[in-house]
Amino acid sequence: MVTLGDIFRQYGPQYLERYADRLSASQRQALHAIAVCRTAALGGHVYRCAACDEMLYSYHSCRNRHCPQCQHAAAQRWLQEQQDLLLPVPYFLLTFTLPAELRSVAQQQPRLIYNLLFRASAAAAQELARDPRFIGGQLGLIGILQTWARNLTYHPHIHYLVPSGGWDPTTQAWRPARPDFLLPVKALSVLFRAKFRDGLRKQALFQHIPARVWQQDWVVHCLSVGNGAPALKYLAPYVFQVAISNKRIVSLENDQVSFVYTDARTRQRHTCTLDALAFMDRFLQHVLPKGFCKVRYYGCFSPTQRTTLQAVRHWFAQTSVEAAAAKPPVTAAPPPAVIRCPKCQQPMAVVATLRPTARCPPPATGI
Repeated sequence: MVTLGDIFRQYGPQYLERYADRLSASQRQALHAIAVCRTAALGGHVYRCAACDEMLYSYHSCRNRHCPQCQHAAAQRWLQEQQDLLLPVPYFLLTFTLPAELRSVAQQQPRLIYNLLFRASAAAAQELARDPRFIGGQLGLIGILQTWARNLTYHPHIHYLVPSGGWDPTTQAWRPARPDFLLPVKALSVLFRAKFRDGLRKQALFQHIPARVWQQDWVVHCLSVGNGAPALKYLAPYVFQVAISNKRIVSLENDQVSFVYTDARTRQRHTCTLDALAFMDRFLQHVLPKGFCKVRYYGCFSPTQRTTLQAVRHWFAQTSVEAAAAKPPVTAAPPPAVIRCPKCQQPMAVVATLRPTARCPPPATGI
């Protein structure tokens, strides 16, 4: 099976020779980390089976957040840490998409545009939610930034997981939303666009934005995704997904990479074939700025409003016996995995430690 690491190891030097001057520090770091992930360059351990004398080499991971080999365990840890945020209500997935006309600006100044995308979308949702015609309370939002479409093209958007209702600080009560409706997406789109425009107006680049951007419709979607723990499980792949997984790469032949993707509208499966350097270029445009947090919490889920979250949970506990028991028990961390012999399945023991021959940059901070 061809992996992203295989492609980066084979074509990384050629890519750097051609495009090094336009790469950010984060992109350089990701390229290097993925290339050496789980190779002898990072060191590791040698295991031996006492039963059949089989030897196994296990190399260290790069832990870079853009590496497709290093995200599964992180997703499981994140799910465990989110248990305190669960509320006994249905959840919705709100999605805000940056218009195509602003994507070149986002590629030039990603930190500025991504931060503004978060602020404008969250503020728009909260403003509409405070309207008594819809909810009349403060939402809790967990937001995740994604920058890619399924064919790896540049498509910045934010997914928010939102409980069905909001907290009214005046009455100290939860105000539920309708079972099949959270907020009007057309009104949300207009408000989102206005808040983004007002935020961008403070920047010098605002004068270079085409005027038509502020007259066209901005895309906002809302989808029901079920209750509590299942909703969080639904969201976890969005949190730790990278632009492409290794299982989607089907071949590397004649300096061309082929990968599969499913069209979001037609649900049809397609194969995309790109020159290896073009494939790397398409992947690396999704590397986030150093230290940029792509997961953010708003409203009663904000770390600064945990007192409000406690009040919300207390309200549910007082109004429903079932709600009081809705929070799933915290399970103990699973025991360390036992390395078993690939031949006879007996436990293997470490017999040697391999020193790294290359330095891997530390993983970026934040999720």
